[in-house]
Amino acid sequence: MSRRSRRGIEGRTAAVSAPVPPAQPPVQPPAQPPAGFAESLRQDNPPLVWEDEAGYAAETGLAAEQTVAPDWSSVIAGEPETRATARRRASFLDTRTARIPATRGFRGLLSSMGIRMSPSESEQAERRDIRAVSQHWPGPRTISVVNGKGGANKTPTTVMLAAVFARNGGGPVLAWDNNETRGTLGWRTEQGPHDSTVMDLLPNTGNLLSPSAQSALLARFVHHQTEDKFDVLRSKPDVLASEQKITMADFDALHEVASKYFRLNLVDSGNDESAERWLRMIHHTDQLVIATTTVEEHAEAGALLLEALQERGGMFAELATNAVVIVSQSDRNGTDAQVRGVARGFEPLARATVTIPYDAALRKGQIRYGSLRPATQRAWLAAAAAVAEGLSAS
Repeated sequence: MSRRSRRGIEGRTAAVSAPVPPAQPPVQPPAQPPAGFAESLRQDNPPLVWEDEAGYAAETGLAAEQTVAPDWSSVIAGEPETRATARRRASFLDTRTARIPATRGFRGLLSSMGIRMSPSESEQAERRDIRAVSQHWPGPRTISVVNGKGGANKTPTTVMLAAVFARNGGGPVLAWDNNETRGTLGWRTEQGPHDSTVMDLLPNTGNLLSPSAQSALLARFVHHQTEDKFDVLRSKPDVLASEQKITMADFDALHEVASKYFRLNLVDSGNDESAERWLRMIHHTDQLVIATTTVEEHAEAGALLLEALQERGGMFAELATNAVVIVSQSDRNGTDAQVRGVARGFEPLARATVTIPYDAALRKGQIRYGSLRPATQRAWLAAAAAVAEGLSAS
């Protein structure tokens, strides 16, 4: 036998005769990870779950499907820690916001011819305002339109804001005349098939607040605006204030009904800032609006009101700080500089100021959004968007 063959046999013999260590039971991963391991992973790694996914979800607040379970056997065996990372597949769905081409001006004309053009900056701004007034908030909101001076444009402001919110956002919107001294909201809006006022609604608040009450029953007391899509709760201007006195408890009951059936309540206030109904209105207000014209007395009365609320502190100061001032040009021959000057005077007192150009359609008679000039409609949309910004934060 050759030396090579003998060496090969000896090698094989040695391999066969080498002692074999006793078999060890396989290492099983624990049902739970080692103590303290979860904290170390959370500090510098993507979140993981235990094999007990419910326990990890309870501890971290993450759903099990957001993560993958680690292989604990490698940790127990002394191997380098393997930390699985969360893997998310790309969705097949296109969740991007739809890009709508221009619809206005020359760009809109080209888009209508099949040449898709992006909207201009002014059209984009208009779309942002429309989105702002179209949203729905979690719970009813109350907007109070105030100025202690009569003739300061409170009623047209209430009507226009209600129209913008109702036409764009949908859902029930109420314009409520809270004026005990011959409020004119009913005169400036469309009358329904009845002549009911707030004094007719008041004794029926209990029925309307009952669990079995239906929203259609409210049509007996409010006046629907068929074009602008909001409802009006009228006062009774043909009687004295003493005959339609509203106490704080009365206002609370009326406001509870309004909040049950309407997502937005716009309150056209009276001029008596000491009246119970006025004070209780402020208590329920989410967004304060100061209505004024370019007449000096109107502007001064609005500014004094904001200052008085600031001095009272608390929620009153918050309402004043967050107020929106809407300055309407009351003079047919007035200038842009005049209305801008009044708006600048309110800037230190309020969150936002908006100007409205003169429009003959707002001067007298019933008010319709569709009767306004395009520039006036655009201004009221901007005003409502400024109001909506405050509602989002409340």
